[in-house]
Amino acid sequence: MRRLKSLREFIDALREIGEVQEVGKVVDWNLEIGAIIRRSYDLRAPAPWFKSIRGIEEGFTVLGAPGGLSANRPIEICRIALALGLSPDTKGPEIVETIARALKRSGIPPRRIDFAPCKEIIAKGEDVDLTRLPVPLIHGGDGGRYLNTYGINVVRTPDSSWCNWSINRMMLLDRNHLTGTLSFNQHIGMIHSMWRDLGQPMPIAIALGVEPALPFLAGGMPLPARVNEADFAGAHFGEPIEVVPCETVDLLVPASAEIVVEGFVSASEKVPEGPMSEYPGYQFPGANSPKPLITVTAITHRKNPILPVVAAGPPVEEDHTAWGIPHAAQTLHDLREHDIPVTGVWLPLESANHWMAVSLASNWRKLDRFSHYTGCQLAGRIGRIVFETKSGMDLPKILVVEDDIDITNTNELIWAFATRCHPGRGEILIGEEEMMILPVFLTQDEKRLNYTTKVVYNCLSRDDWPEGKIPIPATFRQGWPFEMQQHVLDNWTAYGYKPPLEK
Repeated sequence: MRRLKSLREFIDALREIGEVQEVGKVVDWNLEIGAIIRRSYDLRAPAPWFKSIRGIEEGFTVLGAPGGLSANRPIEICRIALALGLSPDTKGPEIVETIARALKRSGIPPRRIDFAPCKEIIAKGEDVDLTRLPVPLIHGGDGGRYLNTYGINVVRTPDSSWCNWSINRMMLLDRNHLTGTLSFNQHIGMIHSMWRDLGQPMPIAIALGVEPALPFLAGGMPLPARVNEADFAGAHFGEPIEVVPCETVDLLVPASAEIVVEGFVSASEKVPEGPMSEYPGYQFPGANSPKPLITVTAITHRKNPILPVVAAGPPVEEDHTAWGIPHAAQTLHDLREHDIPVTGVWLPLESANHWMAVSLASNWRKLDRFSHYTGCQLAGRIGRIVFETKSGMDLPKILVVEDDIDITNTNELIWAFATRCHPGRGEILIGEEEMMILPVFLTQDEKRLNYTTKVVYNCLSRDDWPEGKIPIPATFRQGWPFEMQQHVLDNWTAYGYKPPLEK
């Protein structure tokens, strides 16, 4: 593994493969940065690095789309692979397997150091001014400027037994106040409720511009409650993550951060927050609701700090890569722990985290422990396992297929769904499941209760096919002998074609 220990090392690695675009032209934090980032997602263009921002002092820069996709198909998910210490040409299944393997290892606690570059500039008390930072107004309908779209929020329980690292949006209010989403069913909200029950403000630190693996291994990883994300990130790399103490709150933050914002979340005071375009790809006009007030007590940062920014919205952006890929890895691990013959799990990036695809060994019916199962019974069991986990909590739809389908190829997955799922008997509905309130299909009652009906689509081969009569996909890799496949590939340019861009 080639661990990139800072955002700057990550940018250098992206530059080596043509995946970062330095923008020297002066741009405006008011909508222009957000629009450029969105356009870069649409084109799968290199990650824009804005070097000069109107109204912001020289040296403060913004990196957009740090976890977006590449238009270079052989390295389509190179930003994710590089962030996790892998080769840029690593494919989705290998990335998922790599993260899942780390879940089998013992956690490695972080290592405390006394100084890091994020302490080069320190502002406390009256010197605190969030408006010095290049905080963008990202979307046209957003209710405010959002400081944290890709940083790590650090909180701990009052007894210090559990430290949680997560990504939650944070909106700027003024020079020393923020507000953000601390949902009661998310770990950050659970910990906030513990402090609130004591009538005390919760210490919080927001580490922005951390080493590139942490948004995936900590921010997007759906670990169980009371498991420290820092320990898991250490397990992934086989070495501890370095942390440094804050200046005004009793917390340790990733030492790799470009910027650290410290403060306290009020136990009682709330202020309006939102709306903001989110991972389903929509914005709810007027969706402005009270959220806890955060009073900032210190800002520390490197010289010439870099703020990473995500323009959440339609796929594919970081909500779908930094959330979807770790969720697939956690589910792969969970299903294996339940002895399900799973060969892969993937959240199709184009589904905006609304679909999960699970592939099973094609011989699953021959396994003694499943010989009495129908396809619908096994698909239903998978759904009930997944929907009870943190990775399945906010997931509404699961597609179960055999592994003759490449679930990371959205074309193949749609084809399997369309041709294999019976329109009357292929749906398994599972009611009264916990659900995030952001999907646009939810009714107002479902949003109020945080519950909905979820579905598993049985896309397995029919139970009544006789042995030897199950239809075989007529794909290139399955419809011709291997020798002929290789012959065609070896002679592709001889036929007059350009060299293929393998996905």
